[in-house]
Amino acid sequence: MNATVIINPIAGPGRARSLDACAALARTTLGRAGFAVDVRITTAPEDAHRFGTVAVDAGHELVVAWGGDGTVNGVGAAVAGTSATLGIVPGGSGNGLARDLGLPREAAAAFEVAARGATRRIDAGELGGFPFFNVAGIGLDASIARRIASPGARRGLLGYMVATFSELPTYVARHYTITMPGGSGGAISTSALFIALANSRQYGNGAQIAPRARLDDGELDVVVVKPLSILGVASRLPAFFRGTLQPDAAILMRTAAAADISCDIAIGFHVDGEPRTGSTTVALRTHPGSLAVKIKS
Repeated sequence: MNATVIINPIAGPGRARSLDACAALARTTLGRAGFAVDVRITTAPEDAHRFGTVAVDAGHELVVAWGGDGTVNGVGAAVAGTSATLGIVPGGSGNGLARDLGLPREAAAAFEVAARGATRRIDAGELGGFPFFNVAGIGLDASIARRIASPGARRGLLGYMVATFSELPTYVARHYTITMPGGSGGAISTSALFIALANSRQYGNGAQIAPRARLDDGELDVVVVKPLSILGVASRLPAFFRGTLQPDAAILMRTAAAADISCDIAIGFHVDGEPRTGSTTVALRTHPGSLAVKIKS
């Protein structure tokens, strides 16, 4: 059997191991399970997808992403819809998908899961033609993602909170129309601070924007947050981190397998924290069970 391990050396708050030690851990752990291992180190954002595609084209059965949700997004996009299986070694600051899958945070334990764990098929989302596996977002959500993705930006929970409360006072909410054929609750037309499109429950760090989302239900959770004051946002933070956020007058929650989202300006969005820009209408689609991923047995 053959495996490729793709390591993002700058993901998260930093590694205790050198890259040589990371590569040795990957080869040793997967080698014990019978894999011949190729290790690739990313040096640019597009490398994760490029290396993943090379691995899939070479017929590798297992492709492991060691990094954050952005690295997982790139590798997962290469693996989805193929016969290969994705392994995840959490190495980012949020690790939203890894957390929702219940994967170990410690690298050696995560490699054991990748080597010998069970296989679970999960859905993939697609927004504006770009795949995602955890959460995509529009509006303030995208502005925060763009700020965090900028060179030298603070990462992790503190970085997310700083970015949120830096963007919030000056952010101008836009009006969106969300058409959801066959979705719950019909169309939505409203001014929104942001729209979260969730395949999993959380952004990362335990912050759950869609507590009822499921990775393999064939649908995405659409969470629309209407304009709120800083106090309004702050008052909902406890529920946000407890995983008990509920719909109310300012928060709409729906489910849909597909939707079209329109605005009067080009829509900025993110997919798993990776900033993107679309046209005035972006399509949301679900690809049920398209990604095989390793989980605990």
